[in-house]
Amino acid sequence: MTGRLLDRRTFVTGAGQGIGRAITLAFAREGASVIAASRTEAKLRDLPAQSPAITPLALDVTDASNVARAIADAGPLDALVNCAGWVHDGTILDCSAEDWARSFDQNVTSMFHTIRAALPGMLERHRGSIINVASVASSLTGVPRRAAYGASKAAVIGLTKAIARDIITDGVRCNVLCPGTTLSPSLEARMRATGDMEQARAMFVARQPMGRLGTVEEMAAAAVYLASDESAFMTGNLLVVDGGQTL
Repeated sequence: MTGRLLDRRTFVTGAGQGIGRAITLAFAREGASVIAASRTEAKLRDLPAQSPAITPLALDVTDASNVARAIADAGPLDALVNCAGWVHDGTILDCSAEDWARSFDQNVTSMFHTIRAALPGMLERHRGSIINVASVASSLTGVPRRAAYGASKAAVIGLTKAIARDIITDGVRCNVLCPGTTLSPSLEARMRATGDMEQARAMFVARQPMGRLGTVEEMAAAAVYLASDESAFMTGNLLVVDGGQTL
């Protein structure tokens, strides 16, 4: 532990698996206390055994009243990481109105709820870092079969920049982390669903000129940087960690 987040109170959504889980563990290693939120409580149960600084919380981030209550109970936050999300697989012709609505509800409106709940306390203390996890599949680049997902993640980038501009003189920063294709339980499930795991993996690897998938630990390291004082002069920016996918 280097203590870059020592004694900071943090709140991470989507903490049950993948990038959100890796961020939770990395924050705890850096000295933060972490409220780790996920819709699926079972995915959180082992986290306190890995670090006593982690407090699991079952939370549906699309439920505005529950989000407001959870963040109020958490007390003043030094960092908020919005990592909960959902990937719709398909073109716009494969996307139902329900799929479209779910994409925006889980990927964007959930951030609206958490930020509205956490921001007043940060502004009152004149300190805080908000980190929204988007994707290179957004306004950065088009990715096949990601119409709803890419549109929702582009909205996350727009939301981040707007918030950063509004609070730029108030001591609170808001940045966006844009991962490239990252090996996670969600990606593995999508690869299995194709019926040919090896072919699907090769297709995903081919997106990155580096010739490999990103790791959740690499994305977590980027989030630690955004939450720490090392990035104190950075707001409204995109931190792209994508193996060269958008070059």
